[in-house]
Amino acid sequence: MNRTKTAPVWWLIGLVLVASVGCDQFTKHVAQNHLKGQPVASYWGDTFRLQYAENPGAFLGLGQDLPDGVRRTLLVGVNLAIATALATVMVVGRRMGPLRLSACALLLAGAIGNLIDRVQYDGLVIDFMNLGLGPVRSGIFNVADVAISVGAVALALASSRTPPKSTADGSANQ
Repeated sequence: MNRTKTAPVWWLIGLVLVASVGCDQFTKHVAQNHLKGQPVASYWGDTFRLQYAENPGAFLGLGQDLPDGVRRTLLVGVNLAIATALATVMVVGRRMGPLRLSACALLLAGAIGNLIDRVQYDGLVIDFMNLGLGPVRSGIFNVADVAISVGAVALALASSRTPPKSTADGSANQ
């Protein structure tokens, strides 16, 4: 790939990483200072709630019942392995199109945001948002989780598209 053509894409990736991780960490800081110890705040007919939680497990509390040392080591290790794999895929997969790279950047940003929490807060992740209608509610989540979800959907969309056509110089057009 031509270096001048890839530079704007890498700037976009850097921007996605910095903005996503920064927003995640800032909102978690605000949640700790303003939501911790407070009652649940409900908005839009209880569709959206702000509710402070310290999640010891993975997605929806998975693994939270493991012994503390095992849980911390396992969740930090898995999180670090996933972040490393994503970063490697992004660097090695230079021929990926901007949508795939952006999706991977969102996944990586979410992994980094939650990894920062796990290291900083003894294996815990700060969560504070909840969505639902009536009795049907999501788990409590954070901005890193939103980045991961949006990245996963974008990656699925990018993967469902037809393979990119190569140009004469061997670069991809996606």
